[in-house]
Amino acid sequence: MPFFLPLLLQAYDPEIEAVMNRSRKEKEQAVAAAASPAAAARADGKIPVPAKFAAPFQACLDEATQSPESGVAFAQKWRIDGGSFYARHCMGFAYARAERWTPAIIAFEQAAEEAEREGEMTQSARLWAQAGNAALVSGDAAKARDDFDAALARGMADGLEKGEVHLDRARALVALGDMDAARDSLDLALAQAPRDPLGWLLSATLARRQGELRLAQTHIARAVQLSPDDASVALEEGNIAVLTDHEDVARDAWQRAVRLAPDAPAGKAAADNLSRLPASAG
Repeated sequence: MPFFLPLLLQAYDPEIEAVMNRSRKEKEQAVAAAASPAAAARADGKIPVPAKFAAPFQACLDEATQSPESGVAFAQKWRIDGGSFYARHCMGFAYARAERWTPAIIAFEQAAEEAEREGEMTQSARLWAQAGNAALVSGDAAKARDDFDAALARGMADGLEKGEVHLDRARALVALGDMDAARDSLDLALAQAPRDPLGWLLSATLARRQGELRLAQTHIARAVQLSPDDASVALEEGNIAVLTDHEDVARDAWQRAVRLAPDAPAGKAAADNLSRLPASAG
């Protein structure tokens, strides 16, 4: 092994965590998208909000978007006035907007339990997943894992949404250091959501960390195919390439990561890795 490889891997460790926990803003956006009644009405497997709740739900979300504190107050009043689990759902959204993750988790979990009592199992599963996302952002990986398990136990239909829950569950398991269980969840995520490049990226990263370099090569190639302009994908492509004695491929991949995102963690890690490579013969 060339002398610079241990330095590269050591330099990359913080970026592994950045990728595996990527990113707070993404998860806020996911919470917002999942909460939107308009999104729920699309022909993408989501269940429309009943007419009785749709208008106040949207008004509550709008209020929370403008002012999380006002959104919480709106949701609390609406809950008393018969807003059902939709009011608690909006409350979770408002707390998430304020980055108050503990009350957001509680609100989403309570909404999920109320939805289940009302026989809305699909909505309950979705709300457990949102609780898991809030827990993951907060850094409570154990609670995130438990909430994702609760979502999956509610019988989610096969497809993208189920795949995303398995993917997020894998991220929680990586944070807990349970790599074998994370691999099982990632394999399920890839089967359910094969066109999500993040799944292939995380699978490749995990495979590299576990020394399964052939699997890492195969899965990072798929991630590159699906997301060629993602600096995190390019960074990981370079890490796998250098470990498999393809230094030129690594150099090209890291240079691409720097071009794509020079100021982002991925671009900075790639630049650092490039600085540790021996000078090119060319």
